[in-house]
Amino acid sequence: MQLILYTPEIPQNTGSIARLCAATDMPLHLVEPLGFKLTDRYLKRAGLDYWPHVRLTVWPDWQTMLEGVRPERLVFTSSGHRGIIGAPYHEFSYRDGDCLVFGSESKGLPDELLAGQPHLVRIPIRGCVRSLNIANAASILLYEALRVTGGLEAETLQPS
Repeated sequence: MQLILYTPEIPQNTGSIARLCAATDMPLHLVEPLGFKLTDRYLKRAGLDYWPHVRLTVWPDWQTMLEGVRPERLVFTSSGHRGIIGAPYHEFSYRDGDCLVFGSESKGLPDELLAGQPHLVRIPIRGCVRSLNIANAASILLYEALRVTGGLEAETLQPS
């Protein structure tokens, strides 16, 4: 399992996701351009002292990331596409080796990345809320994927 953030914009969100990745020992991939510098104090503060434990790779573009990571399967979700046709996240059949892909906070994923993708998931939202915070969405999807694939076994993760 790996997390991919496509052109993230808000350092605090990326820092929170980095902390999530450290807590679950999952690789984190950032696809440029980033809306911040990796030295940003908000990014560092959100990740606290966990940064040495984050398996972070920054890629200059989507194609280079695909060639470098060679993902077994990409699983997409995007706040920028409220009408996204995809399986509810809790009904999707996650597999070991999946890469969970999240779009930028303000735009989501571009249509050309989503076009024809067979593995789309969505987090159902009721009421007037447009979307969830990307760090919350990443937490929901990653922990569900780990639950489904058996990655939450007692010997795998420490108690919180």
